[in-house]
Amino acid sequence: MDRRQFLIRSLSALSVAAVGVLAACSPTRESPVPSATDDPAAAPTTPAQTRRVLVAYFSRPGENYYYGDRVTLETGNTHVVADMIAAAASVDVYRIEAADPYPEDYEETVARNVREEDSDARPAIAGTLPDVAQYDTILLGSPVWNVQTPMIMRTFVEGVDLAGKTVHPFVTYAVSGMGRVDSDYADLCPDSTIAEVLAVQGETAAQAQPDVEAWLRRIGL
Repeated sequence: MDRRQFLIRSLSALSVAAVGVLAACSPTRESPVPSATDDPAAAPTTPAQTRRVLVAYFSRPGENYYYGDRVTLETGNTHVVADMIAAAASVDVYRIEAADPYPEDYEETVARNVREEDSDARPAIAGTLPDVAQYDTILLGSPVWNVQTPMIMRTFVEGVDLAGKTVHPFVTYAVSGMGRVDSDYADLCPDSTIAEVLAVQGETAAQAQPDVEAWLRRIGL
């Protein structure tokens, strides 16, 4: 083999090697690497970007149960917890108020609640109900009365369309814990998802911030 043939073969070999190296360093068309920036649906989002949340709550100030005794509250226990939620998360707030306010006296309120339960009443709500169409998640707050939801909460959930919503009940209680509040809502809102609840003992509502914040983290708020 003369010098000219040797040079031609050497250059050809180098060209083949160079092509092989470039092919090894370049992504193939058959197996592209997906990128979050290529697919907006794959990009991480925060709850605030994906959900709108409404806190709707009923709370009664006045004379309340307190470790077997009575105490007069300027702000109801459920109201205290609702304020903690609003301070810790991005939510809108709607306060449910009775058109005929409940008595200041504890025993009178108990007696009225028994009458409402016995008659399956739907106490009227003062003002206009909120438009919940814009919300994905509803946090429903109330005291626990006679181991269940106050009847005015039934007025509320039957007066708005909660179909397709995620509902997180939260309550304040004296001795019953959650009672049957979550099962009440499951019956009243069959087309909603009744999700993780929060129960706060009424006497300790003012100290409930850590429990409230932990609950909000667990439910993604």
